[in-house]
Amino acid sequence: MPGGSIVSATNDVERIEAPITWKAYFMCAFAAFGGIYFGYDSGYINGVKGMAYFIHQQTGLPYPGPNATDAEKKAFVLESWRDSLITSILSAGTFFGAIIAGDLADHIGRKLTIIAGCVVFSIGVILQTASAGLGLIVAGRLIAGFGVGFVSAIIILYMSECSPRKIRGAIVSGYQFAITIGLLLASCVDYGTQNRTDSGSYRIPIAIQLLWALILGVGIAFLPESPRYLVKRGRLDQSAAVLSRLRGQPIDSDYVQHELAEIVANHEHELSVVPQNTYWSSWANCFKGSLFNSSSNLRRTILGTSMQMMQQWTGVNFIFYFGTSFFSQLGTIKNPFLISLITTLVNVCSTPISFWTIERFGRRPLLIWGALGMLVCEFLVAIMGTAAPNNTNVVQAMIAFICIYIFFFASTWGPGAWVVIGEVFPLPIRSRGVALSTASNWLWNCIITVITPYLVGSDKGNLGAKVFFLWGALCTACFVYAYFLVPETKGLSLEQVDRMLEETTPRNSSKWRAHTTFASEMGITEKGSLAPELIEDVKRKGSV
Repeated sequence: MPGGSIVSATNDVERIEAPITWKAYFMCAFAAFGGIYFGYDSGYINGVKGMAYFIHQQTGLPYPGPNATDAEKKAFVLESWRDSLITSILSAGTFFGAIIAGDLADHIGRKLTIIAGCVVFSIGVILQTASAGLGLIVAGRLIAGFGVGFVSAIIILYMSECSPRKIRGAIVSGYQFAITIGLLLASCVDYGTQNRTDSGSYRIPIAIQLLWALILGVGIAFLPESPRYLVKRGRLDQSAAVLSRLRGQPIDSDYVQHELAEIVANHEHELSVVPQNTYWSSWANCFKGSLFNSSSNLRRTILGTSMQMMQQWTGVNFIFYFGTSFFSQLGTIKNPFLISLITTLVNVCSTPISFWTIERFGRRPLLIWGALGMLVCEFLVAIMGTAAPNNTNVVQAMIAFICIYIFFFASTWGPGAWVVIGEVFPLPIRSRGVALSTASNWLWNCIITVITPYLVGSDKGNLGAKVFFLWGALCTACFVYAYFLVPETKGLSLEQVDRMLEETTPRNSSKWRAHTTFASEMGITEKGSLAPELIEDVKRKGSV
């Protein structure tokens, strides 16, 4: 089709995408490397805040001597306000970074936005590495947060738009797996530097992040742009070339042409329903429609933002952000760093299970059963920790159930929430919808990291294991939410997800089957090509 406007189309719902190739699989999967960048940055701070040198540097407290009392050892910690600020400031930056990325991704493209995020993140890391006090590390984490916000929002968007429909869930789950790898690497580095008595104890874990930004930024530059972004900008020839590369098919093959026709026709259909005229109307379109219409943009935006809110409500980041401090407070654990490393290993080993289950059983069952498993474990931990807080055997049982709880999260809600938000938005608002959803994740991440030190800090609420009653109650809300509001999107193209949301409800969505194509509805000529006026209209709107 290069240089022309002829796009062959089809009525066959099974021929809108080429068969999967290993080349396509690996090209899409590399983008998941962004999860290592995100996970490491989220995880290293957990160990750094428990390092003796860092605590001494930040607070001025003297090191506890060999004959120090238990009270003196417990007092040698960051104050709750300082702990809260250092941890949560990253999430504040990522919230605004995700929102900004939604705009940038529609103007400069998915790839360039990710590369820009890597540059901003690197500046923040350099500032953190140079820090010797509170001010610079806070400023560095805030700036790095903007970069993480760029990447965390747009990586999901990019992978969802490029991945073949039959493995899209597994590919996006790979992003969550990469997050767990990043958390594990952070725990290992923290474990290796914790006993250093110089600034290398915290500077080494921080500086290593530059490597992840370099690998992602350089690697993504060699990958193609999102074909759906190119359609949105009216560059149909370039989109066809990218689809040819991603699917491993000639540019004039029926598979490439039919997939392109479906993307074009769906985009035109969505623009006819909710026109996009100005910058502000493009944001306002995210909130158009009725709250009671499951296919309205408003409902989709609420679904995406609340999905990410619920993922934070599971409480898993309590373990990954504050686990070292929490395990220290239990009083019967000799090496809290080692326990934190074990919980991170459980997280890593459990996530790959979702690669198969999310495509075999679907998104809905994983989220429903995952929430049920988590709430049972959390209530058991809370009950045991409240009934016998100083019993060594009870503490060991608590750690076992915390590991089972992490298993349920890592194999269900961890990847599942990211998969769903990449699938439910129509192309005209997809970048902003995913950005708002990711911003919601970081907003609630920030809220939780701000309040948690005040809930469990020994100088504040000192809830200890009782905090798991809160996480258990919130996971109960996640269970109800998943049952009534989450649709099943397994095996559908992004365009078919649009149609499914228009024609069924979340509880009945697993029974829905595609029965027509957008291309056939928007207009196929007698020669089997997409209506020329439709193609020209998409090109015209994309060039505005």
